[in-house]
Amino acid sequence: MATGMGTGTAMDDAALYKVSVWLSPAFPVGGYTYSHGLEWAIEAGEVRDAESLRDWLETCLAHGAGRSDAILLAAAWRAACADDRAALATVEELAAALSPSRERALETHQQGQAFARTAAAVWPEAALDGATLRYPVAVGWTAGRHQVPLRATLICFLQAFAANIVSAGVRAIPLGQTDGQRVTAALAECAVAIAGEAETAPLDEIGGAALRIDLASLHHETQYSRLFRS
Repeated sequence: MATGMGTGTAMDDAALYKVSVWLSPAFPVGGYTYSHGLEWAIEAGEVRDAESLRDWLETCLAHGAGRSDAILLAAAWRAACADDRAALATVEELAAALSPSRERALETHQQGQAFARTAAAVWPEAALDGATLRYPVAVGWTAGRHQVPLRATLICFLQAFAANIVSAGVRAIPLGQTDGQRVTAALAECAVAIAGEAETAPLDEIGGAALRIDLASLHHETQYSRLFRS
């Protein structure tokens, strides 16, 4: 018999299956078209191999959008569990204001719309009608409404975030597939630590110190030759 979200029950297995589907590369949010500014960093020579890609991503996770998005996701999850639409609106307003460039704003907006649209079509019982949600907010709200444990959602979200940028690096540097997987594996400790922080962090703890990554997203907007939308 299924019991609470924190135990190894059939309910937990179903929740794990859902979050794995939502954050799979096969879920149609178009993540493969975005590099989060990495493409410009590669062009500029700042990221050129597996080691520099790992450094770039650790900064992004710990001091950039990775941590900020995780805190936003957690706040949206709590709003969903409480069915608090006013709290959700506050989280979404902040999420919309945090993007440092036009392309990063497009990245989180379009992925959020695609995620919410597909989730609503497949699981209509938890759909939020008429809402425009940025990506981490959409994921957090959906996970909360489906009673997916927050910690698992955060870890899966951060892994997917990192893996998507690693995939961009594999294509653009280029790297071998095995090197790409080594980078993703090496980020596990960082991602789990950020998930632990974000789980209880209030919105006013959002902040960043990833200026080079933010600047890369601005430079990418005028990059002459490019594969990615950000």
